[in-house]
Amino acid sequence: MGVSENLKRGVTELVLLSLLAQRDMYGYEMSQELQARSGGKFILQESSMYPTLYRLEDKGYITVTKQQVGKRRTRMYYHLEPSGQDYLQSSVAEYLAMQEGIRAILTSCGMNEVEPV
Repeated sequence: MGVSENLKRGVTELVLLSLLAQRDMYGYEMSQELQARSGGKFILQESSMYPTLYRLEDKGYITVTKQQVGKRRTRMYYHLEPSGQDYLQSSVAEYLAMQEGIRAILTSCGMNEVEPV
């Protein structure tokens, strides 16, 4: 597994909860939103996303509602619960603090002039 995949795995909960803080969404919609909002730099396959969504549901951070779409199809909409909002806020604070620390380390090592991929 490459570096980008490991980094992505570490922030998947954070980005999914961030989307759900704006509105309820279904899986494919979240996948498309992540790709669009990241300018194509954060692509998350649905098959990689669902285990994270199941974990968040098990922890009580999100709930799922089934909604009929058309005659025979249903979609599972994910909703951010208040406990999930609290978890998101603490995760964002932790992420930003860590990002600041990593940036300070990289800058002190002369890596601040490296171009992003």
